[in-house]
Amino acid sequence: MNEHTLKGDWNQMKGSVKQKWAELTDDDLLHVEGSRDKLVGKVQERYGHNKEDAERAVDEWRTENKY
Repeated sequence: MNEHTLKGDWNQMKGSVKQKWAELTDDDLLHVEGSRDKLVGKVQERYGHNKEDAERAVDEWRTENKY
């Protein structure tokens, strides 16, 4: 899936993101706007992961949810 498709489906994905990363706020999700890189950054920030771990978590979530 490319970045454009992720952004297009973002409203549908927000609920799944909140389930996976409950510490992300609604403001965080507004900031992310469907951007993988922004989501990785927010996961890093809220959970204290390094960049590689945050990227892996986001990519695993996308694979599990077929996003």
